[in-house]
Amino acid sequence: MKRKTGFRDLLKQIVHFGIVGAICTAIDFGVMIFLKEAAGLYYLYASGISFAVSVVINYFLSMKYVFRGKQGANRVKEFLIFAILCLIGLGFNQLIMWAAVDGMGISYVWSKAAATVLVMIYNFISKKVFLEDKKQEE
Repeated sequence: MKRKTGFRDLLKQIVHFGIVGAICTAIDFGVMIFLKEAAGLYYLYASGISFAVSVVINYFLSMKYVFRGKQGANRVKEFLIFAILCLIGLGFNQLIMWAAVDGMGISYVWSKAAATVLVMIYNFISKKVFLEDKKQEE
């Protein structure tokens, strides 16, 4: 049976997205800071690696608690779409961080915070459009 979703469902989904996002952001920041400070990696390398780690965790949490995957969908294909959308987000993340750190002299941590907010908006919209089963909403 198809069900119509309304504002309440969207709000609930946004809250779940925020919780999953907060968990993955903490992982992203923790890994990045560890790699930069303890391992001495260049901040953009550390940020790229930490982003990749958080993407894998984000996929599993998002598809379980946030988005309704398409019924019968190939999960490998679904993950690849998720990963491609995240790679685009990573591009935005790296560009924003590079511009803020190297261009404006802002701390890499604050730059990452700004990039995270902007990329989060892109992530929600792109994943809702490309991954969610719209047939369940009609």
